Amino acid sequence: MLFEENLGSQLSIDETALSNGELYTIVTNKAAKGRKGSLLAMIKGTQAEIVISILNKISRSKRCKVKEVTLDMAANMKRIVSQCFPKASKVIDRFHVQKLTHDAVQEVRIKYRWEASDRAG
Repeated sequence: MLFEENLGSQLSIDETALSNGELYTIVTNKAAKGRKGSLLAMIKGTQAEIVISILNKISRSKRCKVKEVTLDMAANMKRIVSQCFPKASKVIDRFHVQKLTHDAVQEVRIKYRWEASDRAG
C-alpha cells in the first residue's frame, strides 16, 4: 500500500511483524503524529529492492523534498533511505540506541558481578 498524498518532510521507517510473524516495512509521516494521514507506505517484507521499487513510484522531485528520515541501524533501512530520499538526513531511532546501550551496560555489569562473586568465593 502506498499513500503518496501522505508524504511529508519528516518520515520514519521501521519494520514490524504483523500476523503470523510476517514482516512489513512501515513508512510514516511524523507530522501526522499517528493520526489520519500518517501512513505513507506499508510494504510486505523488508528486502531493500522491493521497498525501493514501491517508494520509487513517488516522483523523484517529491522524494527529494524529504528532509529527515528516522530509522533503525539495519543496513537495508539505510539503503532504502539513501536511494529513495537522497537529500534526507538519516536519524537513528533513539529506542534502538537505548537498547544497544542498555545491552552493553548489562554485559559489563554481569561480567563484573561474576568476577566479584569468584573473588568472594
